[in-house]
Amino acid sequence: MAVAKTIEIVAASAIGVEDAVQHGIAKVGETISRIEGFWVKDVKGVVRDNKVAEWRVTLAITFIVE
Repeated sequence: MAVAKTIEIVAASAIGVEDAVQHGIAKVGETISRIEGFWVKDVKGVVRDNKVAEWRVTLAITFIVE
């Protein structure tokens, strides 16, 4: 029987939401193994000079506890 844990992070990207998600998961993967899935809980943006400057995502990331 497996035991899973979920953590919550915030990741950002100037490119877009998907890039922010990819960056966030890659960064967590540097220290946590066996990532099983994620959930985008929230999407926010930063506006500068009337343009979207940054996308921010709040992710719940689930991994198997060894």
